[in-house]
Amino acid sequence: MKQNLRELRTLKGLTQADLATQLGVSRQAVIALETDKHSPSLDLAYKISSVFDLPVEAIFENPYRTSQGD
Repeated sequence: MKQNLRELRTLKGLTQADLATQLGVSRQAVIALETDKHSPSLDLAYKISSVFDLPVEAIFENPYRTSQGD
C-alpha cells in the first residue's frame, strides 16, 4: 500500500520511535509501515491520521480506486 508516512513524519520532526510511542506500536512496526512491508489495520490507519491531522486518504493510497475516481 503506497503511503507518504516517512515524509509526513520527517516534516513533523518525529523520529520513528516518537511516532511509535504516539501510536502505541513498536519502532519496528513503524519501519514496516514506511517500507511497505506491512499495511496498517483500519484502527492504526485512523490513529496515524489523527497524529498528522489528515484524512486517511491523504496518507495512504487506495489501491482499489481507479484513476477516474470510481
